[in-house]
Amino acid sequence: MSTLRSPCDLLEDVKEAEVVPALYFTLSVGDSEKELGDSSEKEVKSPDFFIVLIHEGQCIVTPIEEQPSETTTEKGADDASEKSFDFIMFEKSKFTEKSLSSQNEEEEALESPEEASQTENIKWTDNGKTSLESNQREIGKEESSKSEEENESTDKLDKPMKTLRVQSNENISKSNNANVAQMSLKPSPSVGSSLENLELDSLLPAVRSVDSPLGSTENGAMLEEAWEGLQKSYVYYKGKPVGTLAAMDPIAEALNYNQVFIRDFVPSGLACLMRPANAGGDPEIVKNFLLKTLHLQGWEKRIDNFTLGEGVMPASFKVLYDSHRQKETLVADFGGSAIGRVAPVDSGFWWIILLRSYTKCTHDYTHSELPEVQKGMKLILNLCLSDGFDTFPTLLCADGCSMIDRRMGIYGYPIEIQALFYFALRSSRQMLKPERDGKELIERIDKRIRALSFHIQKYYWLDFTQLNNIYRYKTEEYSHTAVNKFNVIPESIPDWVFDFMPLRGGYLIGNVSPARMDFHWFLVGNCIAILSSLATPAQATAIMDLIEERWEDLIGEMPLKIVYPALEGHEWRTVTGFDPKNTRWSYHNGGSWPVLIWLLTAACIKTGRPQIAKRAIELIEQRLSKDGWPEYYDGKTGRYVGKQARKYQTWSISGYLVAKMLIENPANLPIISLEEDKRIAKPKLTRSISF
Repeated sequence: MSTLRSPCDLLEDVKEAEVVPALYFTLSVGDSEKELGDSSEKEVKSPDFFIVLIHEGQCIVTPIEEQPSETTTEKGADDASEKSFDFIMFEKSKFTEKSLSSQNEEEEALESPEEASQTENIKWTDNGKTSLESNQREIGKEESSKSEEENESTDKLDKPMKTLRVQSNENISKSNNANVAQMSLKPSPSVGSSLENLELDSLLPAVRSVDSPLGSTENGAMLEEAWEGLQKSYVYYKGKPVGTLAAMDPIAEALNYNQVFIRDFVPSGLACLMRPANAGGDPEIVKNFLLKTLHLQGWEKRIDNFTLGEGVMPASFKVLYDSHRQKETLVADFGGSAIGRVAPVDSGFWWIILLRSYTKCTHDYTHSELPEVQKGMKLILNLCLSDGFDTFPTLLCADGCSMIDRRMGIYGYPIEIQALFYFALRSSRQMLKPERDGKELIERIDKRIRALSFHIQKYYWLDFTQLNNIYRYKTEEYSHTAVNKFNVIPESIPDWVFDFMPLRGGYLIGNVSPARMDFHWFLVGNCIAILSSLATPAQATAIMDLIEERWEDLIGEMPLKIVYPALEGHEWRTVTGFDPKNTRWSYHNGGSWPVLIWLLTAACIKTGRPQIAKRAIELIEQRLSKDGWPEYYDGKTGRYVGKQARKYQTWSISGYLVAKMLIENPANLPIISLEEDKRIAKPKLTRSISF
């Protein structure tokens, strides 16, 4: 008896391929099939389309009567997202190994002439669709003349009966003139592929759908405006570009926004590196920036009567014209002009990270091997690796020493600094030469990397299971057998954490020190931990799960929350000292910062979750340009332009550009990402449901 063929039969080869982790698409089927009963022949109308989910080698098939509408497609994609289903990643060899001759041999090997055979050719088109051209022999029909069978067979060869269409979270474009382009798809870095040799030019075509919101005419104009704004922000010194202004707001008072900040320039530098040379890419500005800031590092750094360490990098600098000497001069700020008079701990780390990105992108290894560059790295590292009274491998920092440069209670061992420290250590490890004292420094770096990764992965990690363990901690434990090693009092756990923590997901908390755990979510620290592989692959996946589960809290209407939740009431008064700029859900106190989109996008691509980044980018594209590229947004969901936000903030512009170039060409990811170091021993962690 002949039966309707299941779509799963048609996807046998697809299921055999390594799907990471799932695929959502619709499958259109032929007009009808015949089902033979015991005594009569009955023609059964088969569904025209199926909604198919592939997850861990299994198909979940839902028949539908008509071609899915945009709403249906989006709903299906959302459902897929809620179940952690994701884009497909194929190995090209999975399909090219099966040659036509081998398919013919399989056909001849069939024992029963009634068994249907099909040959499949996967074709990837530039509009994001995949066509599955198949031939099927229909057995069980009434015999006809030999010539009619040959004609019918010929027609089937010329006209495919079944079409497989890949759908992303966006609508796939329906171009009629799409050219067929063979593409190879690589596995996600989150499942262990090497980032050093990663070639992701052929990521799922749906990511680059030209008819999706990411490729619309309006957004094309937004991209042009962004590039124009970035180029206008260039700062020149002796005729050469050396950085970008922090902001170009024509109305607001300049204050220090007319300077070049080290951390602010990082997304600008990445944008210039990632942009192709024939489209206006400018790696020279990054090289000039690295050299000029290195020159400033050698200056004597004095605040009042105290001299800072030799390796301290400036927070910012500006170019002034000396009318008497008739020449330009550089003026650097090492924290003496900052609000809190705190030296920037993160500047040196960002400098090393950007140096690696420049070397990785341009292959200009002679630059990182220059004696002055080698000396600059060593000064920064010696400052951080010097012996002291620390019992932890983490860096002890003052409040206001990073992007959050005002009093916000991050003193101690903030996750942002620890993640940047780890990233800088591993980046330096790749660039330092072992000559002279370099070999000894490399050995110290290796020891610190192992100790730091163990400490962060074990003591900073929080998920549902670990939260429950901390809630049940005993206190006043002595000796090396203590479980509650930092003597954290369970009653100090804030109430909001219990509601915020989902069953699925986890994150690296903000701070860990004796008798203190800061349970706040900090986006920069968690994303940098993913990109530097400080977080394990399982932890990185759980962080992405948390973002999906708490989308309204962490993303809202305008991405992205720098910290969650905001300090309010008595806590805000005591921690910030009544800071009028860091009121609740504003600025560093729970404000939404569009610049952070590049960090989220890079982390999403590394973990194989680009649909999260695409969704966030779409939110940004709805308002950011229309609002004048503000520095930050206020409100619990980021609905309002920040009350003191500067317009035409350069890193809001460059952060968007980097995110767009990453999502459109994931081959850029290794510029700002490190693969996991297999030599580092991993701590034994209690695993939650998200693992």
